[in-house]
Amino acid sequence: MSPEAVIAALVEDRLARRRPGDAPLILGLCGAQGSGKSTIAARLAARMERSAVLSLDDLYLTRAERQRLAREVHPLFATRGVPGTHDVALGVATIAALARGEAVPLPRFDKAIDDRAPPSVWPRAPDGCELLIFEGWCVGARPQDEAELVSPLNTLEAAEDSQGIWRRHVNAALASDYPRLFAPIDTLVLMMPPQWSTVLRWRTEQEEGLRRMHGAGAGMMDDAQLARFVSHYERLTRHIWSEMPGRADLCLKLAEDRTLAT
Repeated sequence: MSPEAVIAALVEDRLARRRPGDAPLILGLCGAQGSGKSTIAARLAARMERSAVLSLDDLYLTRAERQRLAREVHPLFATRGVPGTHDVALGVATIAALARGEAVPLPRFDKAIDDRAPPSVWPRAPDGCELLIFEGWCVGARPQDEAELVSPLNTLEAAEDSQGIWRRHVNAALASDYPRLFAPIDTLVLMMPPQWSTVLRWRTEQEEGLRRMHGAGAGMMDDAQLARFVSHYERLTRHIWSEMPGRADLCLKLAEDRTLAT
């Protein structure tokens, strides 16, 4: 079976247990960059009635808000992605409205301009939504122990966060703000690639596809920029791989071609 088929079977089983009037099932889909979670989320939504997709990426703070965070806390916060760069309150309010059965607008972020899309273009969840697929690279993540933050993990941290200010702020945000965003998740699925180098390769393939489609314009990264970009997520991604499998409802180990590992 494919990862999509395995996840779909789990979701269909959970949906079959719902009773009329129940709140929507909230599926948390966690996977490293390039693992295919966004594609799977879209396909699941297409095959299941009264469903909606909310990406953690669509909850980013605006560019101006992240620039202010970069000035006031640490320059690395200019880059979107890590805990602390999301509008948690917006996500909490959106999920709560969905739980009430409202046809709530679903936030969208435009990565081409590195800023939130105007609300006028946000799609709406269906009335009486039965399934929300909440996907993202660190959906459901938990913070690290303080002792794990002492030593830099990679070149980015060693060169640009030698005092640990950025990574400690990320961890503190994950501990204080994100539990209320992740708390409504009913079913948590983790998709794990074989190793960290696979993440960079998959993310590079994604960027190459974007370059072919749009050219090397605004928002496109070359290989060196991409390697630095992905380094922002290495620490928490590795932590997720070590911590989440024991508590996820489903943990799928992927092969290099994104099929299920045998």
